Order: sequence, then structure tokens, then C-alpha cells
Amino acid sequence: MTGIVAAMMFTISSCDEDTVGIGKTLTSNVDLFTIETDTFDVSSRSIVNDAVLSHSIYTYLGRIKDPETSAYITADYMTQFAVLENVKDSLFYSEEYVTGRDDNNQVVADSCVLNIMINSFTGDSLAAMKMSICELAKPVEDGKNYYSDFDPEKEGYIRTDGLKYDFVYSVVNMQQNDSTRKANENNRSIKVLLNKPYKDKNNVEYNNYGTYIMRTYYAHPEYFKNAYTFTKNVCPGFYFKTTDGVGVMSEIITTRLVVYYSFKDKDTEKEYMDTPFFYSTEEVVQTTHITNDEDRISEMAEETEWTYLKTPAGIYTEVTLPVDEIKQNHENDTISSAKIVFHKMNDKTELGEKLLKDPTNLLMVQKDSLNSFFEKHKVPDDMTSYLATLNSVYNSYTFSNISTLINMLYEAKKKGGSNYTTEHPNWNKVVLIPVQTSTATSTAYNSTTSSISAVNNEMAITSSRLVGGPNNVHDPIKISIIYNKNK
Repeated sequence: MTGIVAAMMFTISSCDEDTVGIGKTLTSNVDLFTIETDTFDVSSRSIVNDAVLSHSIYTYLGRIKDPETSAYITADYMTQFAVLENVKDSLFYSEEYVTGRDDNNQVVADSCVLNIMINSFTGDSLAAMKMSICELAKPVEDGKNYYSDFDPEKEGYIRTDGLKYDFVYSVVNMQQNDSTRKANENNRSIKVLLNKPYKDKNNVEYNNYGTYIMRTYYAHPEYFKNAYTFTKNVCPGFYFKTTDGVGVMSEIITTRLVVYYSFKDKDTEKEYMDTPFFYSTEEVVQTTHITNDEDRISEMAEETEWTYLKTPAGIYTEVTLPVDEIKQNHENDTISSAKIVFHKMNDKTELGEKLLKDPTNLLMVQKDSLNSFFEKHKVPDDMTSYLATLNSVYNSYTFSNISTLINMLYEAKKKGGSNYTTEHPNWNKVVLIPVQTSTATSTAYNSTTSSISAVNNEMAITSSRLVGGPNNVHDPIKISIIYNKNK
């Protein structure tokens, strides 16, 4: 490698000055240092990651044909429902005011709806899709890590004799008139009526699922104390499985269970009431199950003239950092800057450009810390993990300064002894991973700042090719180093 040396001599001095009232003099020593710069080649390759932690603010539903692989990507999801503790005593009107009654004078719900709220979608909004909605027999256990290969059906969570609906839908509801569809463009949802007769685990029958919820509430209000008691005793959750159709993948921001009923108290005439208090959030267990063509993904990862970033549960880019070369002849120098840029290749087909968006955010994390980063809900600390955002003008992802990581890796190897690299073969390897980020804002002294509050695996359909790979045909990836040489 050719080093570019720019030596600059800086003399930092302070002059003595008598200052009345201070009573002492501050003096600093003369400090000399030299700045040197150099660049080094960086190697990369594609690696398959066929299952990722599916914890996210979103879940996914649908099936789409990947124009790069001609294979189908299918997404199903499971969700539980949260109940806010501050509304547990007012979920329903007092039983005496409910006017909906059966022949035995027991309360009945007018209707029950699962409202699947769509945040965004990829593909054809008019594509006809079919899903199966199944009730769980038991809650998916909280406190565990569920990856995208977790299948509630295969794991025995589905109640075989429970609620089940087969439902055909499209992202754009063609049953609505034009004005209603236009009004709902930014508030799309899939509404499924749960109004068939329902039997609970004790074989008690109700006219619909909402009636089951209401009667359980009046009989056991303690079951509605919070999400845990509700999930354990009332509603373990539902599984939404794509069973037919292709052409669209929907990103679900929340799923709501809404019960409609009628009531009348002494101050009002007959009213129609709903209960929008049961909904999915990050605080309850949600999982997305991804089915992909593993053989085709493996074939793509073996291509050597570039590397891939492909989600969901697809391909990452592994980078080997030339730590030894960077520190050679600079063992006692300080690395003040280490910048690395990954350039994106622009050669998608027209269909690929439409369906396969580029990842917006890339996480750089040590390869051996890949799973623990997400399982421990970490955020980039700019020491061992870093975040880069796609620059759409230059089609690149820039990690401005990973010097702390370079120094840390070198020190770990130096302290680890002669067998360190054998025992830790990934010691100088990092992985680039497409991620979703959430931010939090805070205000202090009339100033508002925002910071990253959560980082999750990107579960939407994205794909990019990066310059690199074992047989890279473009300019090599470079890492630019600035040294501070002590004199």
C-alpha cells in the first residue's frame, strides 16, 4: 500500500502572564506532534443470514415475487394485544346499561372487528390476497427472543378447534366508493369481522367473539388488569397467515381488536359504543415469520464481483478491517480518524427499482456481536457499533470515523496472546446490516434534541449491491486513516 504522508509541525505554547487577583500562574509545556495520512484496501464478501430477530415496531403480511431471484418472499405475523392499566375499569359500560341482550338476558356485542392498520406497502395495492386468521391456543411466551424463522403453527401454538377465518383482501378496498378510498389513502386498513358463532375453551358458545370478550370482562374484570392477564386468561393472540395471492407486502403498524355494543344510561338515549383499547404494541409479543428461497439466496451470496445487502432475512456484507496493516509502524501512534465509504451499484431493472428499495440505514457491528446487539436492544455507540445513512446524491454509505473500533480491535489482539486470532477468527470482521431506527426527542433549556432510541433488523423488502467482493471489478474499498504521531 502506498502511504501519503503529510507532516505538519504544530507548536503549542502558552505565555506566562501575571493576573491580579488570581494568585497563581498557569503554564503548559510545548507539545509537538505530526499528522500523517494513509489509505488501505478493505476486503468484503456477502454472507447469508437466513433468520433475524423479528422484534420490531412493525409486522409484515403478504407475498411478493422478488425480481432479482424470481423467488417468492412470504410474510405472516402473530400478535398479542395490550390493555392499558389506566382504562381497565372503563373498558365497557356497566353491565346494567348494556341494551344488547339475548333470550336469556345476557349481554351480547353487536359486532367485533380486527382492524389491521397498514403503515406502508410494497407492490400492487390492487393485488388480491388471501389470509387465514387463527386463534392461538396459548400465549407465545414473553421474555424470549423470536427470530424470523419462528413458525407458531409448526410450534403448536394454534388452537385447532378455535376461531378461524379465511379472508380475501387488497390494500386498496375496491368495495369503497372513490371519495372514501381517497380519504383513506393515508390511513389504510384491513377490516375483518369476527361475527361468526364462537366457542371458548370450555365449549361455551357465543354469538360472536366480541360477546365472549364482554361477558368475560363482566365475569372476571381482574383478567383485564393489564396485557399479561389479558393474554393469559382471555385472548392469547392471533396468527395471520398468507395462504394465497402474490403481488404485495404490507407493513403493519398495529392491529386492533374492537368490540361494538349498544348501551343506554339514565342520561342518554340508546348509543352505539366501541372499545378501541385492545391493540398490538412493542410492549406485547409480536413476531413476523419470513419464508424465502434459501437456495437462491445462497447462490446470490456466492457471487464474488460485488456484495449484497438484502432483506428480509437475506444477505449481509461482511467486511474485514485491515487492522494489522493500519497499525504497522504506528504501534505507538494515535489514530484520530478512520473513514470508510461503501458505494452502491446502480443497475437495477425497472421492476427491481420499483419493488426493491435501497436500505436507508446501515449498522456496522462486530460479526461476533451480531445477535447480541439486537437481543440486548442496543443502539450504536460510535465505539463498537456505528450507523450510516444512504446518501442518495453520491449513492453511498459513509462511516465517518471508526477509529475507536480500530484501536480497540488492535489492543484486544495485542493483549490476547499468540493464539488470539485462532481462538477469535472474526476478531477484525464487522458486518453491514440494514436496520430500522426509532428516535426519541427531549427538550431542555428551550432546546430540542433527538437521539436514536431503538434499532431493529430491517424486515421490509430491500436490496442493494455494493462495490466490493473477492473479485471486485471496480476501484477497491478504501479506509482513510489519520495518525497523530507523538514526537
